[in-house]
Amino acid sequence: MKLKFLGNTGVKVSELCLGCMTFGRESTKEVSFQMMDLFYEQGGNFFDTADVYSRGISETILGEWLKDKPREEMVIATKVRGAMSDDPNDVGLSRKHIYHAVDASLKRLGIDYIDLYQVHLWDSATPMEETLSTLNDLVRSGKVRYIGASNFSGWQLQKAIGLSKQHAWEGFVSLQPLYNLLDRELEWELLPLCRDAGLATLIWSPLRGGWLSGKYQRSMQAPPENSRVEQASREGWSESWDTYANEHTWQIIDTLQFIASDLNRSVAQVALRWVMQRPGVTAPIIGARKLEHLEDNLGASDFELSESQMAELNRVSEKPKPYPYSVISDRT
Repeated sequence: MKLKFLGNTGVKVSELCLGCMTFGRESTKEVSFQMMDLFYEQGGNFFDTADVYSRGISETILGEWLKDKPREEMVIATKVRGAMSDDPNDVGLSRKHIYHAVDASLKRLGIDYIDLYQVHLWDSATPMEETLSTLNDLVRSGKVRYIGASNFSGWQLQKAIGLSKQHAWEGFVSLQPLYNLLDRELEWELLPLCRDAGLATLIWSPLRGGWLSGKYQRSMQAPPENSRVEQASREGWSESWDTYANEHTWQIIDTLQFIASDLNRSVAQVALRWVMQRPGVTAPIIGARKLEHLEDNLGASDFELSESQMAELNRVSEKPKPYPYSVISDRT
């Protein structure tokens, strides 16, 4: 597996990041260990979790696996913001909550420092100066090496970058956003911003909850039982059947199937490879419920799509841009 720099830092991370959200939820501890073993054996060194994943169980499982592994070879990322209890102060990006949360994450992970500490979501209730100054203090204390953001809008990320420069605080080195063939809005604002500022992009849901895994085809009238999309439809999640069961999606999947057949690859591998080859992308975060799913996903690292294949996937997945992006164009 190839390595890439984490934004403008000197740290190198694997071109695929193992997402640990399923650990302790869809995946048992035993299966989670098997997946981490396989990922590490294949050259992966980058692991992403969050304190709210399975209410801390994900971090605990990752920490137990790390006990007999060379810690310095691993790049461990986790996130903070979500509620971990009914305590009204046990949520958000206040100084009080962040200080409590980072110590709790370190304890569950069983490590002395976190390589990449990310704010999970914008917090409109807390002044950004409070959040950023607290994160700066965590880096200075040695508990955290680098900081990043997830699920920020363009103006929110730019404000954070500006404030950090203004106060000489440690700045974000990465953004963790949604991006895949079905959701390309990142290209309108955030991806250019990250490229301009030198931030790494760590892509979540590159297969959009399984929509781009090869499991779904236009002949279907409903998602398979017990699938993530079926659960999303019941729970009202964004990757629900009603959101994506349309002609635009089927055209993308048809194209993926054609290219996958031509290359003797899986649909998921082609969909992941497209993300990996997009300008400005550092590492897609691959999450799996089963070992065989991860085995297949890891195959995305040992081939490349041709220029014509990339162009065809770009064309079929393109959506009309809203204003002002519809009237903005790059100079040629």
